[in-house]
Amino acid sequence: MLTSTLRSSFLATGMGVALMAAPAMAETEQDPWEGFNRSIFSFNETLDRYAVKPLAQGYRYVTPDIAEKGVSNFFDNLSDVGNLFNNLLQFKFDAAGKTFARLTFNTTFGLAGLVDVATPMGIEEHTEDFGQTLGHWGVGSGPYLVLPFIGPSTVRDGVALPVDWAVDPVGEVDHVPTRNSLYALRLLDTRSRLLKAEQIISGDKYSFVRDAYLQRRAYQIDDGAVDVNYNSDF
Repeated sequence: MLTSTLRSSFLATGMGVALMAAPAMAETEQDPWEGFNRSIFSFNETLDRYAVKPLAQGYRYVTPDIAEKGVSNFFDNLSDVGNLFNNLLQFKFDAAGKTFARLTFNTTFGLAGLVDVATPMGIEEHTEDFGQTLGHWGVGSGPYLVLPFIGPSTVRDGVALPVDWAVDPVGEVDHVPTRNSLYALRLLDTRSRLLKAEQIISGDKYSFVRDAYLQRRAYQIDDGAVDVNYNSDF
């Protein structure tokens, strides 16, 4: 997994051009940089095909299900730090209270988050990141943007990444080998969770991933609200 410094430099690769072009977004389609995005997508796919995916498959094969679930729970618990931060920024105080409760119970009674004790207690998860916070306060997404090593994003979500990294507890680990090991383990955990989901992809993979990402982000920012046109003939 990339360190914070490396990730910031990769992000800057595409963001300079993106920010200069952002004011024209209202008059363009969602993916005006498709040629550039497809080239980065191809690079990411090659890296995934020959390195990340095989490692994730190996990780899933050799790791007992109970241990794999514990690792997922551990990183989900860490992510609640960012969820709490962003729920507070959006003035979602009920969600923030529940997130704080999840973080407290899972960190203590759940053995540092290895066991999710909050969900059986009825304390649901409220996932939020800084990109969602910006969207909540009216910041437009800007054009679709594929980032090296990171994947699908938008100008808004790309700009938000350094804030998400800043509140990531893993980045606060002073021992560099331990910190990098946690980054690598989280990468394997995240990729292994997607092994089944990627089986539903059909047609042009680039377009499928782009459309799924944009629809999911809109759903997340609107807190699941879906516009329904009752005047439609269909």
